[in-house]
Amino acid sequence: MGEFTVVGLRVVREAARHGSFSTAAERLGYTQSAVSRQIALMEQAAGQALFERQARGVRLTEAGQVVVRHAEAVLGELGAAQQHLQDLKERPATRLRVGAFSTAMAVLVPTAIAAAGPTRVTVREGLSPGLVKAVQRGRLDLAVVTGVPSGEVEMTPLPEDPLFVATGLGHPFAGQTAVTVKELKNQRWIAGSSEPGTTLLGTWVEEPEIAYVARDWVAKLGLVAAGLGVTIVPGLVVPALPPSVAVVRVDHPEAVRATAVVGRAHPHVEAFTELLRDAAAELAVQVRRRVSSHFA
Repeated sequence: MGEFTVVGLRVVREAARHGSFSTAAERLGYTQSAVSRQIALMEQAAGQALFERQARGVRLTEAGQVVVRHAEAVLGELGAAQQHLQDLKERPATRLRVGAFSTAMAVLVPTAIAAAGPTRVTVREGLSPGLVKAVQRGRLDLAVVTGVPSGEVEMTPLPEDPLFVATGLGHPFAGQTAVTVKELKNQRWIAGSSEPGTTLLGTWVEEPEIAYVARDWVAKLGLVAAGLGVTIVPGLVVPALPPSVAVVRVDHPEAVRATAVVGRAHPHVEAFTELLRDAAAELAVQVRRRVSSHFA
């Protein structure tokens, strides 16, 4: 006994609709002999005749009626599947407008975008207060921010971002797993401002000696690699640091930054937020590997 085929079921259905093999052949673009061959194969699969041959056409047998009923269901499902696939092909990709502070753009956000598949993501870099306002005003769909946002905005916490000291490879800190605040005294600092309170140094670094001011991260790290001082870097950027820079964890409870995702309530936003959470977990593993590589 043979097997039912999609082509055969389509031929049986068309012949049943028109009561004629020749009309079915014309409608399907087949030769009449090809239609007769398909009918014979379907009758072989059924183990009995599907049509009564008459002088003026054909008529379904009881078995033929059963086959046609199931053929309608099977071909209907296949048609729906083809339409669904066509819709997926023609439907424009999901678009998301994502904002983030600068160091979140180093690894975290790109990792989430890479995992987003066909979603089209546009990015905007900025300071957290401005990004929150952009979300509130509908100019961004979501944003990765630091601190705890205020106002009426949906917020999903991300893991706290630990802070690290970046040093040259020849610095004594480069062989340590962590440094205390006491050990940070008398260090020459490279910061983004001469005002410590506006930088990542925080209040836990008392009266830091700022040797160089550099706002650009490339400039900061170049000075660090040359052994001209140390700087504070957030964990979010550690996997992207050049190999000429070593990092060591700051052993102090305040040496962290709160991070969160703010966004409007929407399934696409929620899905991308989950990708950010996954990326944050992966990034934490990369940070541990990077830090351990300097004292292994």
